[in-house]
Amino acid sequence: MFDGEWLLGCEVPLQDSWRGREKLLRMVIPALEEGMEGLGRTPPADVPLFLAVAEETRPGRLAGLDETLIQDIEARLGVRFHPWSRVFANGRVGGVQALDYTRRVLAERIPHCIVAGVDSLLVAGSLDAYYRQHRLLTPVNSDGFIPGEGAAAALIGPVGSGGALRCTGVGYGLEPAPRGSGQPTRAEGMVQAFQSALVDASWVLGQADYRIADVSGEQYGFKEAALAVTRVLRTRKEEFDIWHPADCVGETGAAAPLMMLAVACAAAEKEYAPGPRAIAQVANDGAERAAFLVEASRAEA
Repeated sequence: MFDGEWLLGCEVPLQDSWRGREKLLRMVIPALEEGMEGLGRTPPADVPLFLAVAEETRPGRLAGLDETLIQDIEARLGVRFHPWSRVFANGRVGGVQALDYTRRVLAERIPHCIVAGVDSLLVAGSLDAYYRQHRLLTPVNSDGFIPGEGAAAALIGPVGSGGALRCTGVGYGLEPAPRGSGQPTRAEGMVQAFQSALVDASWVLGQADYRIADVSGEQYGFKEAALAVTRVLRTRKEEFDIWHPADCVGETGAAAPLMMLAVACAAAEKEYAPGPRAIAQVANDGAERAAFLVEASRAEA
């Protein structure tokens, strides 16, 4: 409760009321265990773990995530991952950077990589800061997000190794007018990210069948998403759905890109997506923007 107001949050229900670092471990380990089921006979020691966590500037961020979180995960799982394992401490964009980094690693004949993200905004320091900034959804503030938490993991292999999705392109951008700058945004950073990802994949935006975004309730994010599409799309589309998983799980920070990837994977496997190709977009609270493109593995090029 803040200033007499109850805040709505999306908590991951666990057996006990764990908080802080222990909660992060309790969330990410089941996701990793499920992802590791696809390794078969490949030992974890041959598989790097790339883990996205909150950016260092996040209010209320837990200490020591960069230095020891992977070691704590290994101790809980009773395994050792490949020495190239590393943490990407850059929030939502960090999850895309981790996914992108797998391309460099797989080129070195590494059989698989595990990309994961874990985060929680249900931390007193985070809630207090965002409440004071009028960014949380409350009875008197409709222009806000519901804080949440979560973890997700994906097993990534080289092209042709199977799986429901292929990641075909990744791109980045910098927004000159981020949230809180007081300047009107033209979605310059997201446009850069879209264009870079599309060039990387040799696509045009009209080839994407739907969009997945990390928007979580604030007007700025929806405006940015709409402007980016308007400025990049060059062909008329009758429908171009935008999916936003945060409407079910709240704002999950660094876990959001992997959750978005899981949503696209489930849609491809169960064949309820509007089509085989999707463009996903994420934005940090600061200037950094990222986009990645995925398509169902059975989709024709």
